[in-house]
Amino acid sequence: MLQIILTLAIFIVLVIPMGKYLYHIAARKHTFLDPVFDPIDGMIYRICGIDKKEMNWKQYITALLVTNAFMVLIGYFILRLQALHIFNPNGISGMEPTLSFNTIISFMTNTNLQHYSGESGLSYLSQMMVITFMMFTSAATGFSAAMAFIRGLAGKTKTMGNFYMDLIRIITRVLLPISILGGLLLVYLGVPQTLSANLTVGTIEGKFQDIAMGPIASLEIIKHLGTNGGGFLGANSSAPFENPNIFTNIIEIISMMILPGACVVAFGHMVHDGKKEEEKKNPKRIFFGSEGRTIFIVMSIIFIVGLVICFMSENAGNPLLAQAGLSQSMGSMEGKEVRFGIAQSSLFTTVTTAFTTGSVNNMHDTLTPMGGFVALLFMMLNVVFGGKGVGLMNMILYAILAVFICGLMIGRTPEYLGKKIEGKEMKLTALGIIIHPLLILAFTALAIAVPAGLKGITNHGFHGLTQVVYEYASSAANNGSGFEGLTDNTYFWNITTGLAMFFGRYLSIIIQIAIAGSLMLKRPVSESVGTLKTDTRTFAAALLMVVLIISALTFFPVLALGPIAERLTLWN
Repeated sequence: MLQIILTLAIFIVLVIPMGKYLYHIAARKHTFLDPVFDPIDGMIYRICGIDKKEMNWKQYITALLVTNAFMVLIGYFILRLQALHIFNPNGISGMEPTLSFNTIISFMTNTNLQHYSGESGLSYLSQMMVITFMMFTSAATGFSAAMAFIRGLAGKTKTMGNFYMDLIRIITRVLLPISILGGLLLVYLGVPQTLSANLTVGTIEGKFQDIAMGPIASLEIIKHLGTNGGGFLGANSSAPFENPNIFTNIIEIISMMILPGACVVAFGHMVHDGKKEEEKKNPKRIFFGSEGRTIFIVMSIIFIVGLVICFMSENAGNPLLAQAGLSQSMGSMEGKEVRFGIAQSSLFTTVTTAFTTGSVNNMHDTLTPMGGFVALLFMMLNVVFGGKGVGLMNMILYAILAVFICGLMIGRTPEYLGKKIEGKEMKLTALGIIIHPLLILAFTALAIAVPAGLKGITNHGFHGLTQVVYEYASSAANNGSGFEGLTDNTYFWNITTGLAMFFGRYLSIIIQIAIAGSLMLKRPVSESVGTLKTDTRTFAAALLMVVLIISALTFFPVLALGPIAERLTLWN
C-alpha cells in the first residue's frame, strides 16, 4: 500500500506546477524557458513557412486533419518499404497491407494498438521514423485540440488559436525536453538505447537465443509521457529491457499520469484567467481553479474506487487455485512480474486504462474478473483523466449534459461557464457521448456474428466475450492495451479495429471543437440568483451520478455477460 500511496503523492506534488506551466503555454503567457525555446520555435516557423494567423474552429480542425493525413501517408509507405537496408540490421521484411493500415492508424490516433510483435515486426527505421515520431505528433495533436477546446470554453477570444503553433510549442516546450531527460534517466536505470543488431547468445542448455536490442529508452519515455502505449518489445513494459525495476516502473506510471492530470489544472486556470480577486478570496483556486477542481475531484473519485477494486480483487487470489492446494497468500500472480507484485501491477493496470495509455506491465488477459472489469470500465467511461486532454474534453460533455438535466428540473435555460446551452450544443453533446459506446458495441456485435470475427476468438464463454469487448473498447478509447488471446492479425480484425480507432479519435475531436466554437461566439450571460454554480460539491456529485448512470445504462448488459458473469462463476 505504501508503494501505491507514494506514487500517487508524487503525482499530486508534480501535477499542480505542471498544470500551471501548461496553462502558460496554452495561453501564450511568459514562462521561464522562453529565452531557450522562442528562438527554436521561430526557426521551425520559418523553415516550415507557418502562417501564425489565428483560426476559427473549422480552420483549426481542417489543419489538424490535413496534417495528420499527410503523416499517415508517409508512415504507411515507410512500413511497407521497411525491408530496405536502412537502419534494418535484423533484416525485417515489409509489413503486410492491412497490418500497415492498422498500425499507422493506431499510432496516428494515439492508440498504439499492436497486432504485431515489436522486436520482430519493425525495423529500427520504422521504430524511430514512424512509431517514435508519431508518439510525439499524435500526443501533441491531442493536446493542441484540448487547448483549442479550452480556449473556446473560456471565451476570452473569438478564435481557436493556430494549430501549427500549438503543435510545435507542445513538442518543443513539453514533450521533447522531458523525454530527453526521462530517456537519459531510463538509460541510467538499465533500459537499452542502441542501433546495434540483436545479440545471439548461447544458453546454459547449449542452445541459442536472440536478445532483442535497439533504441528502446527513447521510445519508452515518450510512449508513457504522451499516453501512447505500445511497446518496442512484444512483452511491453513487463519486459525487463523496457521496465527493469521498481524505479523505472514508478517513473513510467508518473509519466502516464502527469500531463493528463495537468490538463485539468490548466483548464481551471484558463477558465478563471484574470480573476485575481476571486483567487485571493479562495486560495484553492490558485492551484486548480474552481472549475478545474470540480472536474479533478470527480475524476479522482472514479479512479480511486477503481484502483481499490482492482487491488483487492488481485490481492484476493484465484479461488480455483486455492482449492487445488496452491497458496494464494501473494494474491493472483498469474501473468504478473514478481519484481512488481500485486500493488505495482494493479496500479499500473488502473493508470494505463484510466489515462488511456495502453502500456502494460502484466498480462491483462490473466487479471481476475473484477480486475479486468475495472480496466474495461475505465476505457468505456473514457473520462477518468484520459490521454492528452481526452478525459477532460469528454468529461466536459458530461458536465454540459448535467447542466442541461439540472436546468430542466428547475425550468431554467442551462448555462455553463457563463454561456447558454441551447439546442445546437445539446445535439452535438448527445452525439459526442453516443459515438463511443456505438463504436464499441456495434463492432463487438459484428465480431461475434460473422465467421471472420469468430475465428479470432480463442476463449469461449464469458471470457471470450470480454476479450472481444476489450479489443474494441481499447480501440475506440484510443487506449491500445490488449486483453490478448485473440488471433487479431487478420484482415477482419486489422480493418475493424482500424476503423474503430479512426472514428473514435477524429469524430470526437470534431464534435468537441464544434461545441467549443459555438459557445465561444456567444455573449456571456450575467450570473444571477438562479444560476447553477458548477464549481460546488453539489454539482460535482451531480456530474458523478450522470457519468455513472449514463454509463450503466449503456454498458451494463455487456459487462454482465462478460466479467461480472465470469466473476460469479469463478467464486460460486
